[in-house]
Amino acid sequence: MATFKDVIGHESIIGHFKSSIEKGKVAHAYLIHGEKGTGKKLLAGLFAKTLQCEAGGTDPCGQCRSCIQCETGNQPDIIWVTHEKPTVISVDDIREQVNKDIIVRPYSSRYKIYIIPQGELMNPQAQNALLKTIEEPPEYAVILILTNNIDKMLPTIVSRCITLNLKPVGELDMMEYLSKMGIPLAKAKFCVGFAFGNLGKAVRLATSEEYNEIKQDCVQILKNINKMEIYDLIESVKKMSKYKLDIYDYIDLMMMWYRDILMLKVSGSPDKLLFKEEYSTLKQQANYISFEGIENVLEAMDKVKVRLEANVNFDIAMELLLLTIKENQNDRSNRS
Repeated sequence: MATFKDVIGHESIIGHFKSSIEKGKVAHAYLIHGEKGTGKKLLAGLFAKTLQCEAGGTDPCGQCRSCIQCETGNQPDIIWVTHEKPTVISVDDIREQVNKDIIVRPYSSRYKIYIIPQGELMNPQAQNALLKTIEEPPEYAVILILTNNIDKMLPTIVSRCITLNLKPVGELDMMEYLSKMGIPLAKAKFCVGFAFGNLGKAVRLATSEEYNEIKQDCVQILKNINKMEIYDLIESVKKMSKYKLDIYDYIDLMMMWYRDILMLKVSGSPDKLLFKEEYSTLKQQANYISFEGIENVLEAMDKVKVRLEANVNFDIAMELLLLTIKENQNDRSNRS
């Protein structure tokens, strides 16, 4: 059974949780902020499990009735808020699962805990409905809002919560974790470099059955995009859409390619490249693309993520991205 000792990194947040339990100063509302894959659900679940543990310590005992119920997902006083619509948590979701339920005292535990994953999906009406509960919560209530985009939370919500920002996990800790999973060293190094301290992202890439195919497909597109016609770009986008790996991770792989080009332009050294095996191609592209061109490409990648979050048509968004890359790839040669 998992405890805080099983968490990689996030020592300061775990320390805050344990201290609040020891001092009896558990807050009524927390906002746990970090990008996808950083461990928000794990931390929230362990905090809730510890609060409800009958042993009363700063780590769940794993043996009491409450801990066993947590492991099977049947702890009646820990409520994970769900939503039927994939892109929004509505005011009805909050009213039915939180506001109307929270007035009922805990069934068998000291606290009644509500965990809201993807809190950024709450529309303004839902957040305002939750705000009323946060402002005047019952003494037994604890609300944990998890979000990967704190900017989408209303300032009134943020101001009434204790905000805990998840920091990147150290590379050595991530390498050790992937090594224990049996990930080969070269593959682990690439995944750690790609993830920038996000252990979940590194694990997703490292354990993807399509890892080699995805990486190679990404490389082939970026190596040959100058030669590709419009119909080639369209076919490439169709192939991207079939991958099970999160498309945002695919875009991040593309960003890493241009990070390598930027590194070569600045230092000329291949030592810190992620795509070391593509050094000759990267060096050639670095000679032809300007700093402005790299900036344009990276901005386009950030924009396409925003567009995809806003449910813009996938094919159109990705085709525009590849066209932008193609236009900027040889910007220096085009000016000469």
